[in-house]
Amino acid sequence: MQIQIPLLTILAYLIGSVPFGLLLAKTQGKDIRKLGSGNIGATNVLRCLGKPLGITCFVLDVLKGFLPAFLFPNIGNCGAEFGILFGAAAILGHNFPIFLKFKGGKGVATSAGVLFGVAPMAVVAGLLVWVIVLKVSGYVSLGSIIAALAVALIGWIRVDHYGVVTAAALTLLAALSIYRHRANIQRLIAGTENKFEKKKKS
Repeated sequence: MQIQIPLLTILAYLIGSVPFGLLLAKTQGKDIRKLGSGNIGATNVLRCLGKPLGITCFVLDVLKGFLPAFLFPNIGNCGAEFGILFGAAAILGHNFPIFLKFKGGKGVATSAGVLFGVAPMAVVAGLLVWVIVLKVSGYVSLGSIIAALAVALIGWIRVDHYGVVTAAALTLLAALSIYRHRANIQRLIAGTENKFEKKKKS
């Protein structure tokens, strides 16, 4: 088990490092890093390349967080709390991918996948908060920030259910997500953040 855990952690990081947004854009002959916000995540793919590729990117980014968090503890024959370790490695891979010189996305979808693996009720609540904030404000980034805070708060409210380790991990994941949105926060304060708008049919 002592050997398996480090190997699985490295594997989780490598899985997280797979830049699905970039690869999907390449199928259209485009570099997603040169479109829209330049981010490789699902939101930018959706905004620049349309719903089918955006949804596909979102699902793949979620899975690369969910699979390590949910499956790797069983593969490594270790406790369920190690799902947080493996999930965090996948998130770090997405945010700082070795394949892209450590310049990646914000980790929202991948974090959601990790949460589905270790705390499904918290992530359902977080998604609900995200949808409500997006509908009210029109800002994807604001929805993501508030949803991250909501998930962390739920972790501590239900600490008797999740445990201190998981609640603390949820807080750290929320802090990482908010840190990765620091440019969005600056634009929100300045009033220059782009609102999410559906493409009109021609």
